[in-house]
Amino acid sequence: MTGTGIVSFETASNDALAQIAGPAHRNLALLEHAFAVQAHASGGVIEISGGDQPGREMALSALAWLAERILAGAVASEPEMRAAIRFAKAGGDGADQSDSVRVPGRRAPVTARTPRQARYLTALRNPANDLVFGVGPAGTGKTFLAVAVAVADLLAGRIARIIITRPAVEAGERLGFLPGDLEEKIDPYLQPVWDALRQFLGNAQFERRKAAGEIEIAPLAFMRGRTLSDAFVIVDEAQNATRMQMKMLLTRLGEGSRMAVNGDPSQIDLPRASDSGLAHALGLLKEVEGITVVRFGAEDVVRHALVARIVAAYEAENPPRVDTDRPEDTGP
Repeated sequence: MTGTGIVSFETASNDALAQIAGPAHRNLALLEHAFAVQAHASGGVIEISGGDQPGREMALSALAWLAERILAGAVASEPEMRAAIRFAKAGGDGADQSDSVRVPGRRAPVTARTPRQARYLTALRNPANDLVFGVGPAGTGKTFLAVAVAVADLLAGRIARIIITRPAVEAGERLGFLPGDLEEKIDPYLQPVWDALRQFLGNAQFERRKAAGEIEIAPLAFMRGRTLSDAFVIVDEAQNATRMQMKMLLTRLGEGSRMAVNGDPSQIDLPRASDSGLAHALGLLKEVEGITVVRFGAEDVVRHALVARIVAAYEAENPPRVDTDRPEDTGP
């Protein structure tokens, strides 16, 4: 039902108004499209009209979320506006936005852009969670957020090192034909992790800490027999670990260590998908204390907006396996 009411959002200044509205009022256009309303900006005030009352209220919530992000140091970009819209639709507002992590040396905190990312960040930062599974499609921020928390913990002295590992399996590739030892062979496949680390630390500090052993690449094949103490362990592409490899990996945790295990069960490259240790572990460990599982979907993709629609189309054709006897997210 279409209403005729008008609600207003007052910004701190005309400069803040310009940031929120975006170049050529592009952010307001996104707001209008998302909630079927009209947005008019003038004199430090954004007036929301048209649509129905819930739509206008959600539009106000999105503006409040974005304004708070700007105060925290973020740039009011289109991705931030899309994030504000997601939280507003999920029932959040500017005073109750997602969890975030502040990385020393970075002007703005790293903040989740979807409600599930917020739950994932909360789980990673909760001392009660020694093991967190992030499960879902690529582009949902699993690795980026895990790296952000790991770097914050390293710089704060809560851990002594960051360890990154992944199975040496890749669709359509034969690692044996690549030059170098196994570590050098899988290094290119860890580029998203390296990019995130460089973004948070800068090139010089990243290279220095890597050379000092504070940032370590540990191919899954080299993990057997080790005890990983005082570390933040990030496991990438975990869907390609076998059941035995997953058991071996999860039992490496030592005192003062935590682990983030990320993977996409729809992208298993093993000869037999049933051998995936990720799917097996999710079912086997769902009642174990100290473990949290956060499941992402197409709506959590934070790349180009088209990517989310592409992922949704593939999921519609082959729906991801979800255990029917458990909630979407589990853990303390």
